[in-house]
Amino acid sequence: MFGTSGIRGPVGRTVTAELALRIGRAVGCDACTVVVGQDARLSGDVLADAVSAGVRECGANVVRLGVASTPTVARAVGWAGADAGIGITASHNPAADNGLKLWTPSGRAFDKAQTRDIVHRLNRDEVSLAPWDELGAERAWPDAAARHVSHLVSSFDDLDDVSVAFDLGNGTGRVSVDALYELGATVNTIDGQQDGRFPARKSEPNAETLTALRRTVPALGADVGLAHDGDADRLVAVDETGAYVPGDALLALFARDAVSPGDAVAVPVDTSLLVQDVVESAGGRVTYTPVGDVHVAEAVAEPGYVFGGEPSGAWIWPDETLAPDGHYAALKLTDLVARGAPLSEQVADLGGAGYATRRASLSFDDKHQAMDRIARDIHATYDEVDTIDGIRVDTDDGWFLVRASGTEPLVRITAEARDEDDADRLFEDVRSLVEGARIVA
Repeated sequence: MFGTSGIRGPVGRTVTAELALRIGRAVGCDACTVVVGQDARLSGDVLADAVSAGVRECGANVVRLGVASTPTVARAVGWAGADAGIGITASHNPAADNGLKLWTPSGRAFDKAQTRDIVHRLNRDEVSLAPWDELGAERAWPDAAARHVSHLVSSFDDLDDVSVAFDLGNGTGRVSVDALYELGATVNTIDGQQDGRFPARKSEPNAETLTALRRTVPALGADVGLAHDGDADRLVAVDETGAYVPGDALLALFARDAVSPGDAVAVPVDTSLLVQDVVESAGGRVTYTPVGDVHVAEAVAEPGYVFGGEPSGAWIWPDETLAPDGHYAALKLTDLVARGAPLSEQVADLGGAGYATRRASLSFDDKHQAMDRIARDIHATYDEVDTIDGIRVDTDDGWFLVRASGTEPLVRITAEARDEDDADRLFEDVRSLVEGARIVA
């Protein structure tokens, strides 16, 4: 039921008001107060109403934020002194989808044990409904976004000399724009009107969907272009020339800024070698996690970690919050541009041009059986194998990763090295192993 980012899927099929009601009950029966917020999707009101009803049926109170970004929902749990938060969002998914994500007071998403308890409660219908005179109450808190803006403004110096073009994609990212304005930045917005149909572009911001932003930045002479997904937990960037900044490069920039000698950074297993090289050059170390921001958050909650992130655009500074906060990331990147060289030069200074990556997806009738055979062959060939998420092997030349797709009958291969020839050689070696499993299967 729960994936790495909560529950997501098509409204009316996977995600229904009945499911939202049951999730509300399962969370509410173990809480006194629950924060509920939603992104701009058209289905949000119905699902948030159902969640609130379920929470209050169990006698817990609800703090209702209305339409708010996911980072604001996550932070509001602690701000409100609540026991849990429920965000109604499908993040970067299409408009027809919605979902539910559960939050703790630290800003961290529910971990596996916590979601397992919720699923257990749902499967066994182990909820106790309150009597008629002990139902929970609901109160609105429309000022949570203003509190978020105020916190961001207090966390950064003035940005008077910076010009920003910001593509909000009709989502809930206004907190970033308001904070930049208050810090003195010049901000031009694209598609700033909230519209849960996401008519301007797809909700996921990437090089293909941000064509308008890529044209706008050089046309305006802006210093940087920024973009959120539909619920603003992701932040991606365009440099001053209009070039999209790859996620691994942005991750390396944020990590280099955060790390001092002895510090640690957490990243998923499919992250570029560039990040490891940059962090180690700064005297830090990299820890690899399974893919998914909940796993990165779990790692950076431990002492010694100063930053964690995913190349997809989720960034976590544990001293701030254990939630990916696209708003904080937007201010952080703008601040890096204000304090340093143009963004294109900062990216070039990372030295990422020398890294080469190869990818392929191979189909299997039974991908799990294939992965078992692939694992045996890789263990027989290589001495050190990491299996925290798929099968990753680090070599003298680079690394490779073999993972089963979570949604399709595919096995995905990624190989990376510091030059083209090594990447080709490493990729062909691992592809041969994977192809061998397909022949046997």
